[in-house]
Amino acid sequence: MATADEKRDQAARAETLEQLMTVGRIHSGVTVMFHSAIAAKQGLNATEEKTLDLLQRHGALTAKELAELTGLAPASVTGLIDRLEAKGFVHRVRHPTDKRRVLVELNQEKIAELAEFFEDWGRDVVEACEEFSTDELRTVVRFLSVMSERQRAAAARLTG
Repeated sequence: MATADEKRDQAARAETLEQLMTVGRIHSGVTVMFHSAIAAKQGLNATEEKTLDLLQRHGALTAKELAELTGLAPASVTGLIDRLEAKGFVHRVRHPTDKRRVLVELNQEKIAELAEFFEDWGRDVVEACEEFSTDELRTVVRFLSVMSERQRAAAARLTG
């Protein structure tokens, strides 16, 4: 049988998890709206804008690699690349060592236009982080890393 302290700890954990789920839903919603607003400024949708982010972080990728990173079905990724190419954000190039493969590369000039939209937000993030200790930030990094992997797997299950 649980002691009074154990019961309090269990209740506190349950309440904290409930708060986390609520805050997570709120954060998810405002994140989608933020990226949708930035994407709309450039005639993109949120998926297209986040795909550009993946290409910026990882460099040129194949359609298969994009499918793995996004969790999207291969056919969806092909359409996504077609749209981004038509809008001038990416172009397809032959792989330098395997001419059978095609890489999707960013148009760096077009991507530079998106950077200005993130500058204010970047300053806001740095300012907000001043409220937290380095150890607290490490915990947030760990949590977000775990949750990102879990969400990527959940997206893959939905499209698989």
